[in-house]
Amino acid sequence: MRIIARKTLIQFWESHPKYADAQTPLEAWYQEAKRASWSNPADIKEQYRSASVLKSGRVVFNIAGNKYRLVVYINFHHQIVYIRFVGTHKQYDQIDAESI
Repeated sequence: MRIIARKTLIQFWESHPKYADAQTPLEAWYQEAKRASWSNPADIKEQYRSASVLKSGRVVFNIAGNKYRLVVYINFHHQIVYIRFVGTHKQYDQIDAESI
């Protein structure tokens, strides 16, 4: 998969010292997603059982034991993952994951 905007992940863990523990699990997710070849939501659920597939084509990944949330939009046909949001569980509760 091609991942559009890794910079978003980096900015998150660099934005505040208390988010530094997100670096390792986000990097691990990035490397796994980059090597993946997901053709449909079932492929994602097979690899990430705790991922939530939303109606809008977005997928929510639990990062670091659900301490952080990552929302992406996936274009399966073109094999592109667009990072839409990364934040704490509390920050995630304040957004609309279907439209972000």
